[in-house]
Amino acid sequence: MALEIKQQLKLSQQLVMTPQLQQAIKLLQLSRQELLDAVEQELVENPLLDVAEQGDEETPTDPKLEAGAETAAEAAPEPTSETVPEPSAEEMVGDVDWDSYMESRPQTSLARGDVDGPAFEDTHSEGASLQDHLLWQLGFVDLEESDEQVGIQVIGNLNDDGYLEESMEAIAESLGVTTERAEKVRLRIQEFDPVGVASYSLSECLLVQARRAEIDDSLVLRIIETHLGLLQRKDYRGISRVEGVSVEGVSAAALVIAGLEPRPGRSFAAEDPIYITPDIYVHKVGDEYHVVLNEDGMPRLRVSSAYRDVLQRNNGEAKETKEYVREKLRSAVWMIKSIHQRQRTIVKVMESILRFQRDFFDKGSEYLRPLNLRDVAEDIGMHESTVSRVTTAKYVQTPHGVYELKFFFNSSISTGDGDAIASESVKEKIRALINSEDCYKPLSDQRIAEMLKAKSIQIARRTVTKYRESMWIMSSTRRKQFR
Repeated sequence: MALEIKQQLKLSQQLVMTPQLQQAIKLLQLSRQELLDAVEQELVENPLLDVAEQGDEETPTDPKLEAGAETAAEAAPEPTSETVPEPSAEEMVGDVDWDSYMESRPQTSLARGDVDGPAFEDTHSEGASLQDHLLWQLGFVDLEESDEQVGIQVIGNLNDDGYLEESMEAIAESLGVTTERAEKVRLRIQEFDPVGVASYSLSECLLVQARRAEIDDSLVLRIIETHLGLLQRKDYRGISRVEGVSVEGVSAAALVIAGLEPRPGRSFAAEDPIYITPDIYVHKVGDEYHVVLNEDGMPRLRVSSAYRDVLQRNNGEAKETKEYVREKLRSAVWMIKSIHQRQRTIVKVMESILRFQRDFFDKGSEYLRPLNLRDVAEDIGMHESTVSRVTTAKYVQTPHGVYELKFFFNSSISTGDGDAIASESVKEKIRALINSEDCYKPLSDQRIAEMLKAKSIQIARRTVTKYRESMWIMSSTRRKQFR
């Protein structure tokens, strides 16, 4: 068969990831804080992008502006002898209310002549760490230099919970002292605040605290020394059989031990709370719900008219200058349009969720219905991947609290009536059953499964266990209390 070369015309459609589309997809999946950071970064890099003040007119994002970004430079006539004078610095900057600007400056810095005063974040003091707190106390103890170095090494090898992670033999060998001498320093540090730090085990930590609190109950001390495993499982009967005491006595000793701190470094290792700012609000007005976009703190972007006019003026700018301005203008318009498109998409998705989950907004979490991404995608005429990006790291303020948009998407569980119920609703029913149980006779997972079955909810015991653990609820053995 002879080979030959032919030309053939073929029509086809394909998705082209233009820079504008890539930017829109990137902004769509960002959280609110990430979007603010991206806008701030773009404001720094793009001189044509500006923030509109209250009352200023926003830049329209119609096709004329985009066409101007593409063709303004080519359409401009050749420079003539009568060139337009370049704008002055005052015209480029605009009117500035310097009196108001000066009033916003910290007066204390100006009063002492410190014009470049420290920033606010530089004056914010951080809380002392566990190591800093212990080293501060070590400075008040009269120790020899070698013992002080041992104390520094011990404190430096503590974990966030306050337990020592390095052996005393290794610390003593590294500093050239005896293990017995290093151990004395460790025992001294255990008496510091918080009491019980630098321990190797939970039992040792609790015993140090018990001695410091002058607890002389022999049963309490024996439980700490030998029965912590049974105590963690709340096997009070097992402890009572071994120790030959009543269950009531074991329960009283357990209450005393519960007053001790198993993690002495807990208060210093606590992380700062994370505050969630909702992206949208759902308000109920009469019998209707309204979706409102949260635009607090979101800058209103516009294209700087001073730079935009460069493409329209004929004052002899270089071709490279106009090309640079045209590219930045295009980028600014894309950013503004992408943000507007992102906000509109979020509102459309939330309105669709509201239509599907109306019972939740009326009655609460127990009335969530099964919902998947495809249902919302078909309702608003978008792809499932777009809905997935919208629901990631986005939060809504509802009459029942703040929820991530993904909260409203649940798998379905069959009921005896042939209907389906959302998995989140089942979790709420399990939580309600546990909250109303007798604390002295808590419900087992098997008993909860049977009670749900009586309500026509077909669910296995292992599924109850999985849902209970996902809600950080302890087992019935650990929930049990003793009189």
